[in-house]
Amino acid sequence: MNHAGDEAEKTWCISEVDIFRDLSAAEMDAIAAAAPMKTYSTGELLYSPSQPSEVLFILKRGRVRIFRVSADGRALTCAIISPGTIFGEMVLLGQRMYDNFAEALDNVTVCVMSRADVHRFLLSDARISARITEILGRRLTDLEQRLSDSVFKSVPQRIATTLLTLAAETRPRVLGARSPQIALTHQQIAALAGTSRETTTKVLRDFADQNLIRLARGRITVLAPDRLADHAG
Repeated sequence: MNHAGDEAEKTWCISEVDIFRDLSAAEMDAIAAAAPMKTYSTGELLYSPSQPSEVLFILKRGRVRIFRVSADGRALTCAIISPGTIFGEMVLLGQRMYDNFAEALDNVTVCVMSRADVHRFLLSDARISARITEILGRRLTDLEQRLSDSVFKSVPQRIATTLLTLAAETRPRVLGARSPQIALTHQQIAALAGTSRETTTKVLRDFADQNLIRLARGRITVLAPDRLADHAG
């Protein structure tokens, strides 16, 4: 058995997270030991209002959508979490998630940390707690923007905004690399934009006819982000 490989795999979850960037190897090992890995399948809920979870998640692989459901049954996406980011039970950090759902957009791997270990390893370290506060502040700003978009933007504008947000997260780092690709279904895009699958498919086909995007099964390629930004308002 490759114990060194197993240990490196455990610690990877911690070393790839920005808030832990200047910890020593021993400190990372201690946090990794307190945060065992767990997997979820595409579409599976990590938590919901009926099943709240008193833990902090560190996302290792895949993407997670945080959303709320309004009184009229409309889902509002609060955040799309990418690998190397924390989310979860934030009541101890000044944010509640009891009215939120967390859904795996892909097959997801997370490291899970208990409330006691969050206090012990994270909140007790001034460097880490300050970075957590910064992350949550940015997320709150993003949520306010999404709430504003859901009220004031048309459906095509919301879909264009959603595509640009997702493309920014998948944009290739290398100059001259291929256009960003979004690996989501029309149903998932609809959920993110707060509209129906039928309307989303119609708008996406319209965007494709204008050569703003290219459609394939379960995949959307953004061809003209600047022109798409005009459609996003």
